[in-house]
Amino acid sequence: MNLNKNKKTELIKILRSKKTIFSFPEILLNSNTKKPKTLMQQLNYYTKTNELYSPRKGFYSQDKKYSKLELANKIFTPAYISLEIVLARAGIIFQYYSQIFIISYLSREIKIDNQIYIYKKIKDTILTNSTGIKKEKNYMIASSERAFLDIMYLNKNYHFDNLSTLNWKKVFEILKIYKNKRMEKQVEKYYKKYAS
Repeated sequence: MNLNKNKKTELIKILRSKKTIFSFPEILLNSNTKKPKTLMQQLNYYTKTNELYSPRKGFYSQDKKYSKLELANKIFTPAYISLEIVLARAGIIFQYYSQIFIISYLSREIKIDNQIYIYKKIKDTILTNSTGIKKEKNYMIASSERAFLDIMYLNKNYHFDNLSTLNWKKVFEILKIYKNKRMEKQVEKYYKKYAS
């Protein structure tokens, strides 16, 4: 396959941005091509010749050193990193989890490059509300307060090890988006126990 040198330079420029992983639509959007099929053929060629790495169909990176959190955020969108991965980082739960937990519009478990990604479905009105979600590097991630509430929404009897690091003012602000009486009562109990 004889590839146009300019096309290769253009692709390399796109792939050298601050992102570590790209979906096909992102590459298409950032390229000057009007021929998606040709672009796909080029990407497949570069993957076969090891000039690009494709951890999953339709996703490309320069090599295997891509951010797994970034990929997790892109496989199913809208989505954001949450639940145990955020709570463990914040010291709210003490158990270590190797899986990456993501809130999205569907529930799914997938494995890519020996990494397990666990997607948990949540109501669209909650998923699309950005309260308590921030952009970190190239992915969206829940604050510890949002992750705490996400788990409470999905699991009635979840055990938390340490709630002293939560900002309760933020918890009550974010709680409104769930519109859930059971959660409101539970949060009130936790607040009385840990914040007073």
